[in-house]
Amino acid sequence: MSMTKTQILSTLAERSGLAKKDVQTLMDELATLAYAEAQNGFTLPGLGKLELKDRAARMGRNPATGEQIHIPAKKVVKFRIAKACKEAVLGA
Repeated sequence: MSMTKTQILSTLAERSGLAKKDVQTLMDELATLAYAEAQNGFTLPGLGKLELKDRAARMGRNPATGEQIHIPAKKVVKFRIAKACKEAVLGA
């Protein structure tokens, strides 16, 4: 089961010696900064990089009817996992 936001805040506060309120503020500011800088690429060292990508228009298929449909071009948000994170989690 994944940790809740409250559990994450409590754990970080305990490990860093900061107040929970300060950790909450830091996490909120980090998220706001990441959203604002995503268009330029926002790197979280040791975790990965948040970036915007352009997805080209393409032809797809409606799974219910089998009819071909046009899927328009759009921007998507991607998060590329850092090599250090992959190695730490997967043990590679």
